[in-house]
Order: sequence, then C-alpha cells, then structure tokens
Amino acid sequence: MIKEGALVIYKGKPAIVKELSEGKIIISLHNNEQIKVRDKDVEHLHPGPVNNFKQIESSTSEEAIREVWELLAGEGTNLSLKDLAALINNEYSPASAYNVYNLLKDGLYFTGTITEILPRKKDDVIAEEKKRNERTQETGERTRFLERLKACLKNLSKNMLNHDDTRFIQDIEALAYGKSVKSRTMKELGLSETPEDAHSLLLKTGFWDKTINPHPDRFGLSLNNANIIPAPPRQEQRRDLTSIPAFAIDSPWSSDPDDAISIEKADSGNNILYVHIADIAASITFNSPAEKEARDRGATLYLPEGAVRMLAEETLPMFALGLSEKSLALTFMITLDNGGYIINTEIFPSIIKVKRITYEEADGEINNANTESAKALCALNELSILIHKRRISHGAIDINMPDIHISVKEGNVEIEQIIQYKSASIVRECMIAAGEGAGVWALERGLPFPYISQDVEIKSDKQESQAEMNFSNSSLSNSWQLRRCMRPRIYSTKPGCHQGLGLETYSQVTSPLRRYTDLLAHLQIRAFLRGETLITADDISARLGYSEAATTAVVQAERASNNHWLMVYLSEKKDSLWDAITLENKGNRTQVIIPSLAMETLVSLQKNISPDENVKLTLKSVNISRGEAIFI
Repeated sequence: MIKEGALVIYKGKPAIVKELSEGKIIISLHNNEQIKVRDKDVEHLHPGPVNNFKQIESSTSEEAIREVWELLAGEGTNLSLKDLAALINNEYSPASAYNVYNLLKDGLYFTGTITEILPRKKDDVIAEEKKRNERTQETGERTRFLERLKACLKNLSKNMLNHDDTRFIQDIEALAYGKSVKSRTMKELGLSETPEDAHSLLLKTGFWDKTINPHPDRFGLSLNNANIIPAPPRQEQRRDLTSIPAFAIDSPWSSDPDDAISIEKADSGNNILYVHIADIAASITFNSPAEKEARDRGATLYLPEGAVRMLAEETLPMFALGLSEKSLALTFMITLDNGGYIINTEIFPSIIKVKRITYEEADGEINNANTESAKALCALNELSILIHKRRISHGAIDINMPDIHISVKEGNVEIEQIIQYKSASIVRECMIAAGEGAGVWALERGLPFPYISQDVEIKSDKQESQAEMNFSNSSLSNSWQLRRCMRPRIYSTKPGCHQGLGLETYSQVTSPLRRYTDLLAHLQIRAFLRGETLITADDISARLGYSEAATTAVVQAERASNNHWLMVYLSEKKDSLWDAITLENKGNRTQVIIPSLAMETLVSLQKNISPDENVKLTLKSVNISRGEAIFI
C-alpha cells in the first residue's frame, strides 16, 4: 500500500508521493511539478517518508557492489530490491533503494524487476565490461577526432587528420553518396546534413580528392555493367545485303555501334534507304533475364569515366555492327519519294558488311566524292536534305546549341567540342526516318507498340516569331528560346504527333544496345515477324513506365557527372578568360553561354547587352561540391 512520502518511480524517474485522493496519487517530480497518476503508473521503491530529493542523493562504492554481486552470482539467488539494498548498503533506506534501482537500470551486474532481481553470470559481466571499455575508448577517440576535424576545417590543414580517422567519416560518405539522409558527424559539427555539404567537407579535409564522382550513387545507379550474357543469335533465314555498302558513322570515342545506313535507287527512281540496326532481339526475348536486367537499368550510363552498359559487355562482339567482317542486323528498308516522304517500310533480318568511319572521315569522303563509298555517302547526304526539308515544312524545330564531349583518362579531364559535321546530319535524318517508318509500319499492322510524341509550347508572340525565325536565322539566342518551348517527350502505346520532329507518327528503334525503349520495340517487331504471341498494350505501358523511371535517373546522373567533371576541369583555371555569347537579359543579370564549355550561366554585366553579343568572362571561383562556377 503506497503512503504519503513514499519514493516511487514514474516513467523511469524518481517521484515523491504527496497526496492520496479518491483512488488517485498525486506525485511531485524533480522539477517540482505535481501530477495526478494511477497506482499502476508508478513503481514502489521505499515507503519513506521522503521529504525532498536530497534524501536520495548518495552513492555506493563499486567495490561493495561487486562484492555482493560475486557472492550472489555464485549462489544464483533471487532477491527483492529491499533485500539487495540492505546487502549492499547495510540498510534499506530511500537512498539505498534508489541506488539499487539505478544498478538494475544500468544492467551490468543485475537484471530483472524490482520484485525479483537476478545476478548476471560472470561471463556475461566480463563480456559487457569489455564492450563498455571499448565503447568508452571509442568515445574518447571520436571526441579527439572531432576536435582534429574542427581544427582542420578552421585552419584548412589536412595534416591534422590521419588514416585511422577514416572509420569516423563513413556516415559523412554515406550522406555524400546519397545513401543516407543523416550524418551524426555533420550534426555534431553543426553543419547541414546535405550531400553537397558532406561532399564539401570531404574535399576540404582531404578524405576525398576532387576526382571522386558521387552522382551515380546519388541516383541509385550501379557502376558495374550488366552481367547476364544472352545466348548467341539463333539460326534463321536472313537477307544477304553484303553487296550494298553499309556505313556505321559515329564519333571516334564510340565503342558500341548499333546502327548503319545504306542507300539504293529503285527502278522507279525512288530512294531506298536501309537503316540496319543491331539485331539483339534475335537472341533476347520478352521476360528473359537479359531483358529484365535491361529494363531495370533503362539505358546505358555514359560517364566521362566510361560507359556502364545496359547489356553485358560480351553482347557487343555478337551484335554490334562492324566489329567483325559480317554483321547480323534487323534492317528497316524504307522507300522514299523525291520529296523525302516515306512510301513504304519493310523490316527483316539481314546480314550486312559494315564500314565503320568517323564523322570527320565521312565528311572528307563526301567532299572528295571520288570513290564508290563517297558516291554512296553523297547520295545519303542528298536524301537526308530531302527528309529534313520535308520535316521542316511540317513544323519541325531545329535547335543548334554548342555541345562538348568530356572524358577522363588517368584522372585528367579532356574536353572536346563536338563539331556539327555534315555526316552527323545524315545519320540523324536516317535514324529519324527509321523511327517514323517503324511507327507507321506497326500502326498499319495493328501492333501494340511504344510510340513517342512531343508538344511544342509557344507562350507568346515573341516566342512564335522566334520559332519562325529558326529557319532563316539560327542564332544561339533563338535556339535557346526554342529549347525552352519544348515539352518533355511522351511514351505511349497510342501514336501521337511529334511536333519537335514535324512527324505525325514516331518511335525509336535505332539503339537497342543502349536504350531499353528501343529494345522493347525490337522485341515486339521480332515477335510479329516470327509469328509469335505479342505482348499487350497494357504490358508495353507497364514496361515503359518502369524503364522510364530508370532512364530518368540515368539522364540525371549523366548530366550531374558531366557537370562534376567540368567543375574539376575549371578548378585548375582560376582567373582564366573565356569567350561567351549573351542569350537573354534577366533584370540586373544576363544569361550567357560559353560555347567551348557548352556551359550556360548567369553573370552581372556592366550594362544591358543585346542577345547574341560576344563578351569576355573571367573565372573567379569554382565549387565542385555544388557544381557551381562563378564568372565575372
């Protein structure tokens, strides 16, 4: 029976019973707060009387506690709190009762409840003591680490830290990599728990050097290639097109050629364009392990450090075009009239002989035009001009902005400006024609198919006039404004107008080694050609939705990674001069582009300058962790 003045425990804290009223107990807490509780809400330690909390302020020697524990551990005896308090302190008082309660709470020597206390086994106590000593030592080492880290940040001297400190920064690294949203160390330092601030700290302290790129990890992407190797392509009847020159035209750094082009003249005088695509669907099928892995990845991840492939590296020798004397392809045979309009599209498996050349080499052949290859390339160039003019007449929008290729070799950043080669336009127009032809081909046959549409949103008369000006004056500011009018592309099983390309129907089929959506189209085409069961429109929609999320992460990681390495490159060039071109005035700042870096930024200029004027900028600072460079 609890009495007034009794010592009790309420929510783990000591309390004194002040009054008993109508089945309730009024208790006083250490902060003098009085609350009304029920009998079952408290644990009874001592009947009292206890007048104030000073009466329980005493301690018991470690020696006395250990002596009693050793005695009881050997006997294995159960005791009440009252009996244990009397044994250890030679009396049962409010102070001794509260001391025993704290011993029980600490859990080193005793366990159980206040009515039945058990001594812990000796092996358990020894193990717990060892663990506590290690924890105490670790706490001390961590305290000293934090002191060194603060001094390092204050003095910016990395020599204050040592290799053993790396174990304390794991939570910072997890935050910087986006694998955690919290960091105990950052919090203890009073710093924001953001990936950018964690990255900054790691750079300042020297735990990371600037070549570490955390962005793929932040988007949850693997840096390992896909590892499921598909079976070799099955034996089947293929149309032999080895007598027709086929060209795989690409950048010198490309290592996964998945398209090639050829041209012939039909007896009717119409052009026959052959777009040959790596026939990966000759082996991969719906729901196969390789298809599922590609779906999970969405696309190949192209980083300045190298490519992380959607399909296993071993896939390339089997299916990439031009890596052996003869290549297997899925050919899109597109007949076009003299106005660049598609008359018919036929799709079939083929065997081709591919010549791999760079854009620069292709332009050289076109300009000389004195070989059979050059004549074929010239014919392809003329056809691509027709296709382009036809698309423009239907509202297609050309956006020509500077672009660069960033690569990292042995830690060194190399930037190469991408030249607008004539042959690059040839390849683009042929790939667009293949996408248009494939879309119409699937539509005519009633196939559930992945189509792509896009809207162009012109918001004002000014922008509309800029869109009209696009064809006569392709200035950078016009292209920049037009790019802002482009809406995101939409993937759907229903065909729709692709306003950006000036096409009524469009799909993408030319990169099945690099994009899952292209592979999905190939799988459906191949199933149709073999007479196999097609997947439904709902199934295609589900796969598109699933892969689109993965593809978005790939695109974002590529952009962030390119910007990271651009900042690394610029970090060595403080106070360097750069040529820029103005795009738009925004209040007291001006949007500019630095063509040699393909970099857009806002700067403060001394006066308002019209769009498309040349200005000189000086690089003043670079923040790698935030991906920012300041020019003036």
